[in-house]
Amino acid sequence: MAEETHKPESTVAEVVVPVAEKPAEKPAEKAVLPPEAEKLAAAESAEAEKPADSAEAKIAQQVSFKEETNVASELPELHRKALEDLKKLIQEALEKHEFSSPPPPPPPAPAKVEEKAEEKKEEQPPSTTSTTTTTTTAVSDEVAVAPPSEEAPKTDEASPKVEEEPAKIVEQPPTTPAEEPEPAKTPEVVVAEEEKTVEDIKETIVVEVATTTAAPVLTEPESVEETPKEAEVVVEESPKEPEEVSIWGIPLLADERSDVILLKFLRARDYRVKDAFTMIRNTARWRKEFEVDSLLDEDLGNDYEKVVFTHGVDKQGRPVCYNVFGEFQNKELYQNTFSDAEKRKKFLRWLIQFLEKTIRTLDFSPEGINSFVLVNDLKNSPGYGKRDLYKVIDKFLEILQDNYPEFAAKQLCINVSWWYLAYNWIYLTVFTPRSKSKFVFASPSKTAETLFKYIAPEQVPVQFGGHSKFGEHEFSPADTVTEVTIKPGSKHPIEFAFSEETELVWELRVIGWDVSYGAEFLPTKEGGYTLNIAKPKKVTPADEPVICDTFKVTEPGKVVITIDNQSSKKKKLLYRSKVKTSQ
Repeated sequence: MAEETHKPESTVAEVVVPVAEKPAEKPAEKAVLPPEAEKLAAAESAEAEKPADSAEAKIAQQVSFKEETNVASELPELHRKALEDLKKLIQEALEKHEFSSPPPPPPPAPAKVEEKAEEKKEEQPPSTTSTTTTTTTAVSDEVAVAPPSEEAPKTDEASPKVEEEPAKIVEQPPTTPAEEPEPAKTPEVVVAEEEKTVEDIKETIVVEVATTTAAPVLTEPESVEETPKEAEVVVEESPKEPEEVSIWGIPLLADERSDVILLKFLRARDYRVKDAFTMIRNTARWRKEFEVDSLLDEDLGNDYEKVVFTHGVDKQGRPVCYNVFGEFQNKELYQNTFSDAEKRKKFLRWLIQFLEKTIRTLDFSPEGINSFVLVNDLKNSPGYGKRDLYKVIDKFLEILQDNYPEFAAKQLCINVSWWYLAYNWIYLTVFTPRSKSKFVFASPSKTAETLFKYIAPEQVPVQFGGHSKFGEHEFSPADTVTEVTIKPGSKHPIEFAFSEETELVWELRVIGWDVSYGAEFLPTKEGGYTLNIAKPKKVTPADEPVICDTFKVTEPGKVVITIDNQSSKKKKLLYRSKVKTSQ
C-alpha cells in the first residue's frame, strides 16, 4: 500500500493513475524529456529502423526490486530493534485502549493566548472617570465581580469594596465590623484616588475572589470530597483488560504473522518507530470507522469485474491484479458508476472490498506470499475530463497510501505512450530508488514482452498478449508455454510425432507477428499423402491473435507447424500443446 525526501511510501506511491491517450501539444517539449522518456519515444517512432537488440529499444525501467526478508532473525540489527520497540509501543497502547479511543483534540495555539493578554494590557485606562470604570469592569468580568461604584462608601482605602450586589458575587463576601462612614469626597479626589489605585483594585479583586471561593470548600461536607476518592479507588481495583485489535484478520501482537504486518508499516515509514506506530493506530481507527471487516460480506454486485480483477500469479507466485480503466469508455457503465454520489460511494466501497479480498488470500507467513503485482493498462484510459472518475480514484489512492503499506511488489504499466512517462516522471522523482524500482513501463509494442519477464505467458490474459483465457477448457495455467526465438530471415518448425490414433490441440502467438504461419500432417507410411492443416498465411502485427488449432491423428505420423520469419527482426514465438487420447 523510506525515501530521499522522507516522503512515506505507500500504495498510492505504488499506483499509477491512468490518463487519456493524447499527443503532446508542443513538439518543443521533446527537448526537455527525461532520458527514459526519450528512449521510449525513440523506440516507438523509429523501431523499424533499429536493430532488434538496440539499447534504445529497451523498456525504460529501474533497477530490479527485491523484497526484504520477513523472518525476524534474519533482519539487520537496527531493523530488528525497531520491530521490538514498535511492539512495546503497541502493547502500551493496547493497555490504554488508544486504538479504539478517538484522537485527542489539537492543543490551543499559544500565540492567540498571548495576543489576548497583550490586548488586555493595551486596555489600560487613561486618567478619566469613565475609562477607569470600564477598565475595572473588564477586569471584573474575568472573575464575575461587578465594577466598583463611584458613590459607594469605602471601608478600607487599601482594599476598596466592590458593588454591593450579592447576586453578582461568586460566594458570600466576608463580613466586616460596622464602621463610621467617612465624609463624602469631592469628585476630583475620587478621580485622583482611582487613578492611583487601579492596579491595586485588580490585585485586590483577585485576592478577594480567591478568598471567597476558597471558604466554601472548607465548609463543604466530607461526603462531597470522599466521592471522587472512592471512584478513584474503584478504577484502580478493577483495571480494564487490554483491547484486542486485528488487521486483515491477524492480531497486532500474536505471532510471526503479526511481525510481517508490523514490518510493512515500519518499511513504509523508513523504520521510524513512532511514525510507524501512528500509522498503525490511525489505520486501526479508520478500519473501525469504515467498518471494513463487515464490508467483506456486503453484496456490491459484479459490474466492475472487467475494470479491476485478479488473474493468475507472477513467477514468484504472487497474485496479479489488473486495472483496466479503459473499460469506462463504455458510456453506460460510466453513467451507472459515477452519475450520482451514492453510485460513486458504492464503487469506492467495491474497490476497497476487492482489495481486502485480495489481501485475505495472502498467508502472511514470514517466508510466504505477502504482496501482489499490479498491472495498470493505460490503453484508452479516460482523461482527466472524467472528473467524477478521478475523484473516486484520488480518494481510493489516499486510502491506499494511509492504510495499505507495502503490498504492491511491482507496478507494471503497459500500453504506455511516450508522453505519459514524461508527464509522470517528475512525480516519480520524489520517491526513493527502492520505490521507483517497483515501476516498469512498456510501450504498446513491448507490452507482452515486458509482461512475460515477470509473469509466465500461460498466466497472462489473451487481451494482454498471453495465453490464458477466461473460462477456457482446453488449457489451464498448469499447461506451460514454450518460448523460442526465431532469427531474421529464417523458418522455425515445431514437430509432434504420433504412433497411434490421437488428437492434438495447440495454440501459439508470435510477439509482433509479421510472419507466416502454416501447419501440415506428414504420415509415416511410405507413399502417404501430406495433409494441409492450415495453409501458410501472413499474420500482421495488427492482428495480434493467439492461433488455436486442433488435428485428429488417424495414423502414425507427425504434425509440423512452421513459422516463417522473413522480417529483419528476430521474433519470439510462444506455444503450448496438449494431446487427447482417443477413447
